[in-house]
Amino acid sequence: MTFRRIAAGGTALLAAFALAGCAQGEGEGGGVTLSLRLWDENVASAYEQSIAEFEAANEGIDVELNVVPWDQYFTTLRSDVSAGAGDDVFWLNGANVNDYVSSGNLLDIDETLGADAKEAWNPAVVEQYTVDGALYGVPQITDGGSALYINEELLAEAGVTAQELSDATWSLDPEEDTLLPLLQQLTIDANGNNAASPEFDPGSVETYAFNASTELQNILLNFIGSNGGTFQDAEGNLTLTEPKTVEAFQYLVDLVDEYHVAPPAEATNSNGDYTRDQFLQGSLAVFESGTYSLAPIGEGASFDWAVTEIPAGPAGKVTTAPGVVAAGNANTEHPEEVAALLEWLGSAEGAAFIGAEGAAAPGVTDALESYNGYWEEQGVDTSPFFTVTEGETIPPVTGENYQAQQEAFVPHLNEVFLGNVPVEEGLQQAQDAADAVS
Repeated sequence: MTFRRIAAGGTALLAAFALAGCAQGEGEGGGVTLSLRLWDENVASAYEQSIAEFEAANEGIDVELNVVPWDQYFTTLRSDVSAGAGDDVFWLNGANVNDYVSSGNLLDIDETLGADAKEAWNPAVVEQYTVDGALYGVPQITDGGSALYINEELLAEAGVTAQELSDATWSLDPEEDTLLPLLQQLTIDANGNNAASPEFDPGSVETYAFNASTELQNILLNFIGSNGGTFQDAEGNLTLTEPKTVEAFQYLVDLVDEYHVAPPAEATNSNGDYTRDQFLQGSLAVFESGTYSLAPIGEGASFDWAVTEIPAGPAGKVTTAPGVVAAGNANTEHPEEVAALLEWLGSAEGAAFIGAEGAAAPGVTDALESYNGYWEEQGVDTSPFFTVTEGETIPPVTGENYQAQQEAFVPHLNEVFLGNVPVEEGLQQAQDAADAVS
């Protein structure tokens, strides 16, 4: 059997998918060819080895990987699947799963693989993708919580330690805020002045301290949760105007627009990779992110770096710990072959390839050892991503129609971070836009 990888993203290719139906059709020698869509290039590389093993054990089934960039992923997936087409198996995150469940486009994993299959998978991820008692995806990745990636050289030059950052607490009360002074020390302009200096020039910053931005998983949710706020209520409705949530936004916006210890919103709005790239280039001292950033930073950093726990807020250290699943397309023309692929992806043997290269933390429990072992060999302690989840957590985003809500409210959040609209007023506009969709 032959393994093939699709270079996705072009409109012609996506149109071809829609015309072809779910699967890619007949494989070589009359077999079946399935397509598997995901957005992570590093995990795709790990999947290549896993799929090769699967194909060797399942004669007559070929699998093609369809790697679609994150910024296009859900727009194209939604249009493909709603047309009765799309890939046979595709990655889903928690923010979008309910839409596909309610439209009847996902295979029930309990029915497909048996109710006992979930016993081998991360319980938090299983819970996240269980809707009305049924599981709609095979766990592939567990992000753990967020942590701080630190440039050890920049911290040493500024006289700041990783422990000080982990022990810090942010607050709108200057008397209680121990995080901002550290971030000011780490922000350096072209003349060598830090952001606490009267001579500091915010127009010529060469090194920013922190990636404050509209990034949801690792910035907004963490700060909202650590202030005792919420992003959604129990029914999935947005709560952007809740007072504690407004305070968290105010603090983050002030880091960008008042204190200039984070890159300007003109650079970060709708550009999720910008701050990671700045960190890799040595222009950002501290990068708050998840386990999925380990592989690109491990490959791309030319300086000494480490991982440490996130700081606390008034309500303590709070993070979110989402996962990613491989979902089966209910429109597939090859349900038996899809079931075989899902069973493999949910096995310790099939998922171990993800962990063995350090690409991501597997959502299959017995495969996690390979991940931790890889990073131990690289001299990286991954425990800060997981110890932080032992305390309070804020739920990952979810709910029907969330993608459409997000498209409606994000432009208003962008304006808030640009400083064009006061925080409270802008959040009310964002809330109204989201409510108008639902």
